[in-house]
Amino acid sequence: MTSENATLVALIGRPNVGKSTLFNRMIKRRDALVDPTPGVTRDRHYARVSWQNHPFILVDTGGIDDQADTITAHIRDQALQAVEEADVLLFLMDGRQGLTPSDIDIVNLLRRTRKKVFFIVNKIDGPDLETDLLAPFWELGVEQLWPLSADHGYGFTTLMEGLLPCLEQSDLQVELPEKTMKIAFLGRPNVGKSSMVNAIIGQERMVVTDIAGTTRDSVDTLVSRDQYSYLFIDTAGIRRKGKTRDRLEKFSILKALKALGRCDIAMVLIDAEEGITEQDTKVIGYTQDQGRALMILINKWDLIKDDAQRQERLLEDVTMAVRFVPFAPVLKVSALTGTGIKRLFPEIGKVYRQFHQRFPTAALNRLLADAVARHEPPYHHGRRLKFYYTAQLGTAPPLFAVVANAPKGIHFSYQRYLTNAFREGLGLDRVPIRLLFRERSGRKK
Repeated sequence: MTSENATLVALIGRPNVGKSTLFNRMIKRRDALVDPTPGVTRDRHYARVSWQNHPFILVDTGGIDDQADTITAHIRDQALQAVEEADVLLFLMDGRQGLTPSDIDIVNLLRRTRKKVFFIVNKIDGPDLETDLLAPFWELGVEQLWPLSADHGYGFTTLMEGLLPCLEQSDLQVELPEKTMKIAFLGRPNVGKSSMVNAIIGQERMVVTDIAGTTRDSVDTLVSRDQYSYLFIDTAGIRRKGKTRDRLEKFSILKALKALGRCDIAMVLIDAEEGITEQDTKVIGYTQDQGRALMILINKWDLIKDDAQRQERLLEDVTMAVRFVPFAPVLKVSALTGTGIKRLFPEIGKVYRQFHQRFPTAALNRLLADAVARHEPPYHHGRRLKFYYTAQLGTAPPLFAVVANAPKGIHFSYQRYLTNAFREGLGLDRVPIRLLFRERSGRKK
């Protein structure tokens, strides 16, 4: 039984009620992993969070919509989008400001949803303030109010304990064959994701099973080919900014985020005729935020097949735009003509094996010693940096701990050197890898 699809929890509410403060409190935990990969988006307003081993995707809708706009209709639109996309809603109100017409409007809207809603009254700094500040909000007639100080932490643990049962509900509870390779197809609308899935299935002799209703946001197809099984996840398109009047377009990334949480390999499709866009690179950044393996498919290659100059320019543009993911295979394909489709499966197999590969600790330590001998570490505060040993912490993506005498003193350039040494020495040329630098226990002054 598999249940990788993390619950999507959205923070909604008027501007300045404390959504971002609560978002930051939820994600700033010891187990938060910040990826130092250059080029990965840093302006994101979502995060993959785990509370007592229950993963969920947290979204700050204030961050998704950057408009500094307080119009009631706009706030209502924001709530509607969150209701449509999210599994659980955290609706924040301002305990200091009191109940507002906008709050009442949104609560009336939320009454009509079957999803779990937490009505949170923020900026209540302690139990002595609860009685006075909560009083106006009981007029809403909701079953429960959650007093909270997102800033100081009052009521936070109680809220998270209340949220926990909701995190146990997963959209995906499907029996899959062992070692099924899960592949999500991502990209802007009309780039050809569904056509690509159909072309892959139609080109090869396969046993295909449609899995209906596994998620609201994607269409899943279980495919068997030879002795291997694949789950194809066809997501909704990620819209280009400014293409429509909807100021909340960025909400369309939520579908992709949920799919990314469930896949091993993200297949990002690029339109050969339109070329690579900023939105394409953002999608690629999302895949690395979540540590997924990545393949880039330049679809509709048939449209430029007779223009060598245009092909060369496009490949140069793609190479420049994806410099921060140099490991990702780039394939030229056409869903319409079948060009390049047969090359996909061997490449998927190589990427999947590397993504899940484990290495003996002895071999890793030899690799570390050789790398340090080739390029001696610099000094930090008058003493030479020393690297004691390394071990693999996990797979998908491959994750390694490197124990040193002064982890915080390791310059980024030397971290990058070691990462490249691991990548080359272990033959991990097609997947992201991560090195965590740690101090030897018992050695702190």
